[in-house]
Amino acid sequence: MNRRPTAILISGRGSNLAALLAAAADPSYPARIALVLSNRPDAAGLDRARTAGVPAAVVDHRTFRGDRAAFEAAVNERLDAAGVEIVALAGFLRVLTEGFVARWQDRLVNIHPSLLPAFKGLDTHARALAAGVKIHGCTVHLVRAGVDEGPILAQAAVPVLDEDTEATLAARVLEQEHRIYPPALAALAAGRVRIAGGRAIVTGAAAPAGALANPLPAPAAPPTPSTG
Repeated sequence: MNRRPTAILISGRGSNLAALLAAAADPSYPARIALVLSNRPDAAGLDRARTAGVPAAVVDHRTFRGDRAAFEAAVNERLDAAGVEIVALAGFLRVLTEGFVARWQDRLVNIHPSLLPAFKGLDTHARALAAGVKIHGCTVHLVRAGVDEGPILAQAAVPVLDEDTEATLAARVLEQEHRIYPPALAALAAGRVRIAGGRAIVTGAAAPAGALANPLPAPAAPPTPSTG
């Protein structure tokens, strides 16, 4: 099986990284994690990678004094040296330039903690709560030059509960991130994604049954017994 060499870019603890590493430990998974790269030398996810036997590298953005092009050139040098074909962003907290995105066109994937196109950018859970939405979630998408833009590969939704805080809502969404990122990356690596009219068409995926509604309609009152 031709497992496509994939890099995972992180900046922190690597929660989604752990889900991807676990999926890729299966020899039948179509992506092979060839490199984990962080822009922060203290990122906890680097230790996750090393524990899993995956090469880990650091390209510290602070050493480039705001020169984004030079930073990305150093990142690309590491990716090329590892033979990477697909790049997966997993909490990588750097805005990528148009040039980097173009170089990895349709091979650069990201996960975002909202149901895009709603709540692009940061603080998505706090903004969802402030907006009073009843359904929130996460999105896996191919990356385009605009922030949190690009064809959507997968989404998962969760109900927003009246008693939710930012932390409780974030935890519920994160659980779904771990659920949908591995199969979305697998679809891309296996060549089951095509772009048509700016949309991503994913083949070979099962259609879900039912729908999520929040709040649910109140049950109808039982009929009043007849006394006649």
